[in-house]
Order: sequence, then structure tokens, then C-alpha cells
Amino acid sequence: MPNRSEPEPYEVYALRYAEIGDRTVHENFLRRDQHDGPMPLDFFIWIVRNEDRTILVDTGFGERTSRSRSRGLLHHPVEALRAVGVPAEEVRHIILTHLHYDHAGNLECFPNATLHVQDAEVAFATGRCMCHRLMRFPYEVEDVVEVVRCTYAGRTVFTDGDATLFDGVSVHLLPGHSRGLQAVSVRTKRGTIVLASDASHFYANYESGNPFPLVVDTEDMLESQRRLSELCDGPNHIIPGHDPLVRRRYPARLVNGIELIALHEEPDMAGGKANAS
Repeated sequence: MPNRSEPEPYEVYALRYAEIGDRTVHENFLRRDQHDGPMPLDFFIWIVRNEDRTILVDTGFGERTSRSRSRGLLHHPVEALRAVGVPAEEVRHIILTHLHYDHAGNLECFPNATLHVQDAEVAFATGRCMCHRLMRFPYEVEDVVEVVRCTYAGRTVFTDGDATLFDGVSVHLLPGHSRGLQAVSVRTKRGTIVLASDASHFYANYESGNPFPLVVDTEDMLESQRRLSELCDGPNHIIPGHDPLVRRRYPARLVNGIELIALHEEPDMAGGKANAS
């Protein structure tokens, strides 16, 4: 293999596995001072890869949670990953942005993966706040317990704050939506992009300074959204966690019936307009 001064930039793909098609504007903003109307929500997992490694960011939810929460699946995440050439048993690294049900399910399907998670998130999801039904609502106990099992098996790497996991891949603690949410910045051929996950569900959340209403600490959430632009190479390098506009702004290719959205390619930011507050 030829020597390289630095590793190859990463390709980053978003894979949509579920959606809520009948969601409205007023359900997606903490402050309801805009006109209401349709504003669907997509569920994604992300594939980060170069010639050295493949990293999975989040693992979605499966059939159990789909039934219990009445969330229809477009594709089971594990089956969709296999269809695009990422079989679960070959995944070696999973970055969990946080442990909410739509981001940390299916972990039992990845027996050879090391989990990367924030100290604060596991402490929160297993601590006294979970005595309150409202606080534990976004979590599935079986998902959290599976993280504990992985930890006892020596398969969890904890981070306390910002850290570089691999050359070109870093995580950044951005609390607010949850105590230990982390975004992921990735060096690509178009510069550093940041997978915001639920630090901003939609483009319009951070653009308007009006967060998604599922929030643990509003002040932290607003500060985390401010930080997003500092972690990447410009506004068109921020990838929100649930916005269908991502699919309209970035090129995509179909692999065995699964759409992969290429976030390392240049976006067409005119390809969809965010709802303004």
C-alpha cells in the first residue's frame, strides 16, 4: 500500500429507514409563533467510510419498537445495511449520538462492534431522572440495558466531552436534547461536515434559533445549536438529524432498493426551503 500523508477523506451516507408523514410544523418547534402546516419527519442512520474503516453512526429502531410506538418502518435498519454491503456482523465501530429509541436500537444485531458513547448520556439514561415517566419516554429500556451488556463485555468506549476517535472523525458533546448527545464531525472531500443528529432535528431549528420541543435543557440546546457552525466548514456542511430536505438537497443512489444519500457531495441548498419561524 502506498504511503499517504493523511488518510483518505470519508464518504458519508444517510440511510432513511422510517418516517412520520403526518407531522406538522407546530409539533417541530418549541416556540409556536409560525403558521402551521405539514412538516414530515424522517429517521436516518449514517454510514461513514473510507478505505481504512467503516463506521456506523446510530442504529435506528427495529420491529419491537415499531410496534410499541406505532412507528412504521420503511426498511429494517439491519436488513437495509446488509443490502448496501454493510452486514451487521462486520461492523466494528458504532457511534451512538444518544440513546433515544430511534438512535440506539438493534444493538444485539452487531456482536462485533465497539460502541462509542458519552459518559453523560449513559449516566442520564441509567440514573435518577429515569424515575420520571416523562424523562424516560424517549428511551427504550431494552436498548439501554443492551448498552450496559456491551459495557460489561468490554465493548464500550466512553468519552467525556469532545474527542477525536479516528483521524478525520471526531465527536462533540452537544447537550440539550439529551444530557449526553454528541454530534459527529467527519472530514470529507468537500471539507468537514457535522452530523448534528438531534442537536437540530431540522435545518429550521438551528437557523431560526427555535429548537425541537423534546428538550431536557433549553439553554444548553440553544448553545449547542450555536456551536454547530463552529464544528464544520460552513452552514451547508451541517446535516440535521431528521429533515426530509436532506434527501432533496443531496445526490442519492439506489443500491438493491435502498436509497443512500451522499452527504460528502456538494448539496443543492436551493433544493428545498426550510420552514421559517
